[in-house]
Amino acid sequence: MTAMPTKGTAGGVALSWSGGKDSALALWTLREEQGIEPEALLTTFTEDYDRVSMHGVRAELVRAQAEAAGLPLVEVRIPAACVNAVYEQRIEAALTSPPLAAVPTMAFADLFLADIRAYREERLGSVGREAVFPLWGRDTAALAEGFVAAGFEATICCLDPAQLDPSFAGRRYDASLLAELPAGVDPCGENGEFHTFVHGGPIFSAPIAITVGETVERDGFVFTDLLAVDHSSRPR
Repeated sequence: MTAMPTKGTAGGVALSWSGGKDSALALWTLREEQGIEPEALLTTFTEDYDRVSMHGVRAELVRAQAEAAGLPLVEVRIPAACVNAVYEQRIEAALTSPPLAAVPTMAFADLFLADIRAYREERLGSVGREAVFPLWGRDTAALAEGFVAAGFEATICCLDPAQLDPSFAGRRYDASLLAELPAGVDPCGENGEFHTFVHGGPIFSAPIAITVGETVERDGFVFTDLLAVDHSSRPR
């Protein structure tokens, strides 16, 4: 594994951020195991819907995560059904503009998909950046159990119904859910079986209050809409 730089050496690290449990685990690992405080989080949003690409989480919730994590959020906007050339162009523009222009290293939460790792390394290398993977090669069952044991809170926001029953959509990602996952479903969803939104845990200064909204099937995936709870509107 590529050695991780520490904050303050050669410009530091930014973290690719989906808002899900693997991203949260990567941030926790950088901070707790490697003593690295990222310079920023980077998230790709589908501009047509103002939601996280693939996960379908509302942008306002990811902004709340970044605030609770105490980190700046760099938002990359892409169109729906974005072609790869446009995606790469917009990511490159973000990496070469403030605040990421002086940050030489991007961290990713990938666990074991070698083709995705190779793609990230190639693309980052083409713009003079380095890709690092703080969770690479770790056992996914142990990571999932450790995530729950550490007090993280997450909810399944998107799943592939060809790999996991739609009844799992909108459920809390906890010990009960892990025990019920069918054989062949990776406990971290690393094969695209499901995605999560993290709304509590040791990386945040305070939990993010959410409520579970409507579940719909669209474009071959099942999405559960997660809504922010506005405490300011409650009567005092």
